[in-house]
Amino acid sequence: MTTPRVFIIRHGETEWSLNGRHTGTTELPLTANGEKRMRATGKALVGDDRLIVPRHLAHIYVSPRRRAQHTLELLGLGCPDPMPWQTNRAYPDSAVRTSAKVEITEDIREWDYGDYEGLTSATIREQRKARGLGDDWDIWRDGCEGGESPKDITARLDRLIVEIRKRYHEPAIGKSRKEAGPCDVLVVAHGHILRSFAARWIGKNISDNPSLILEAGGVGTLSYEHHSLAEPAILLGGGFMVDVVENAEEDERKTLKEG
Repeated sequence: MTTPRVFIIRHGETEWSLNGRHTGTTELPLTANGEKRMRATGKALVGDDRLIVPRHLAHIYVSPRRRAQHTLELLGLGCPDPMPWQTNRAYPDSAVRTSAKVEITEDIREWDYGDYEGLTSATIREQRKARGLGDDWDIWRDGCEGGESPKDITARLDRLIVEIRKRYHEPAIGKSRKEAGPCDVLVVAHGHILRSFAARWIGKNISDNPSLILEAGGVGTLSYEHHSLAEPAILLGGGFMVDVVENAEEDERKTLKEG
């Protein structure tokens, strides 16, 4: 039986992700190393025998920020249409590997850091202490002055999660792969918002600090236990795609026999 998945990918490395500066609305390019690593991630994790199988993707959500969009480009998924920010597709028909459409959504943009944009956590705490607000600031509990609160984040992420489950997962869960068709979803966005997304996926209060880590360029997987929409879960590790491995071994045996 099919159990749909959501793959979450944080954008590749930027100069501010390297030094821990909070990057919400500021547009920053990926570093050369960030681009290189995202291309490598695409080669390692995207394919018919990899974690993310393009033909199984039903939809792709991406943040409005350019660093997330460029990360999606570098993964090489083989989407059928130009990206929403492109005029022409960057590759031929022979490279198309998925029927999934790409949607830019504000619901998965990075946390609005408000007055804390561009600052490190240490600097934020120092400034708050100097203003008599204490030095124990925690974004999960306190949110951001002039920006978003945990309640704001929860509202927009819950809206997106409901949409994913209703549109893509509910019609497919528990069916055979052939009956289900494409039903996996990919979300490409940012560190704090994706950690919050994973917490809300399993119904956790983000104000309690979800204690999750997602490095720049990191990939996570969300799914369900017991093929049940009522049991959302974080998938810590998936099994090998045995059918693909067995088919490859069978092809190799045939080749050796014919040779």
